[in-house]
Amino acid sequence: MGWPLAVSAGLMDKNPRALFRALWALSAGHLLATLIVLLPFAFLLMLAEWQRPIQIGASLLVIGFGVYRLIVRRHPRALARIAPTRLALWSFAVAIAHGAALMLVPIYLGLCQAFGLDAGHAAAGALMKASLGMAVLVSLVHVAAMVGAGGCLAWLVYRYLGLRFVSRSWFNLDAVWATSLVLVGAVALGFNLASWR
Repeated sequence: MGWPLAVSAGLMDKNPRALFRALWALSAGHLLATLIVLLPFAFLLMLAEWQRPIQIGASLLVIGFGVYRLIVRRHPRALARIAPTRLALWSFAVAIAHGAALMLVPIYLGLCQAFGLDAGHAAAGALMKASLGMAVLVSLVHVAAMVGAGGCLAWLVYRYLGLRFVSRSWFNLDAVWATSLVLVGAVALGFNLASWR
């Protein structure tokens, strides 16, 4: 979600280097958020007898956050324009608040096992459970993929489409995102409660 800020930094400075400096700051914040969310779960997973309650708690947390985002829909105006020196902090805060780092938790905790995961998600889950170092490596690969995709989009918009395109075509996906959180959390909770004996 930070790529528009990278475009903005490039357009404000009229220099593509500003876009890439912004991407580095966004990467740092996103990685920190991913690690802060994922590492506590990595430590908790060592307590195997608590795995089921942790899975149910994570499901309820995802549902609760989705309901909260459906009720509280507005974004603070202060988040609309971020100084380039504060992009890492912004990226960290938004990755925590929007649940970007939480996307890895269902895979890590095994909430997705009931769905017959595709090979990529199954491999990521197995790798993250292997060791703490592997969980960190998966976080690094996740951030590289997200920033790579967002960086390409930011560069294309900056270089070819410009601010006019962004202002005309921008739409808000918060309600869709919040609804998907509630739905995924409810499905995961249902599967966990159904298999709990």
